[in-house]
Amino acid sequence: MRLPRTAHTDRPWRIHEIADDFTVEDVWALPTPGGPDDLPLLVHQIADGIRGGVNGEDLVSRVLFAVRWKLGALLGWDSSGTGVGARVASLRDRLPADLREGPGGPGLGESPFTSLYQRDDEWAAEMGNKTVHAVMHIGWVPDESGGYRGQMAVLVKPNGFLGALYMAAIKPFRYVGVYPALMRSIGREWLAARGKADA
Repeated sequence: MRLPRTAHTDRPWRIHEIADDFTVEDVWALPTPGGPDDLPLLVHQIADGIRGGVNGEDLVSRVLFAVRWKLGALLGWDSSGTGVGARVASLRDRLPADLREGPGGPGLGESPFTSLYQRDDEWAAEMGNKTVHAVMHIGWVPDESGGYRGQMAVLVKPNGFLGALYMAAIKPFRYVGVYPALMRSIGREWLAARGKADA
C-alpha cells in the first residue's frame, strides 16, 4: 500500500540528518507482518534480492528492469564515473560518528546499491548514476494490529533537467508495474522466510 510522504517524514529517522536535501519520492507499507525485532530478517531478504537482481516470477517487473538496464547501457546512464564516489559524493561522508562506527548494513555485491548504515529500526542504502542520486530507506514500524511491519521510502536527488525528466518519465511504470510486482515479491519471500524461521 502506498503511503503519504508524512509516514516517512514524521518519524524520527536518522536519515533525515543525512539526506535532508533529497526529496521523498515514494513511501510504501511492506507486506511483512512481524515482531519488534524482525528488521534484520527483512534487511537480509531485501539484500539477497538486490544481490541476486530481478529474477522473480513477475514478468512485468523483469521486462521493465531489463528495458531500463538496456537503455542505461545505450545512453551511458550507468557507466563508471556517473555514480556514487564519482559524479556524486557518498552519503557515508555525511554520517555522524555513531552511524559511521555502527553496523554499516549488508554488502550488496555487484549491484548499484551500497549500504549506508543499519540500526534496530532502519536501514539505508544509496545508489547513483547519470540521472539521479537515490536512497532506499527501510524502516520497521508499528502496524494497526499491534504488531510491526516494514516501510520503504525512496528518496531522490535528480541530476539536473535530465534527472527530472527521467524521474517524470518512469513514474507511471513504477506505479503500474514495478512497485506492485515488488510488493508481491517481498510478501511472498517474507512468508516463506517466516515459515522457515518458525519451523
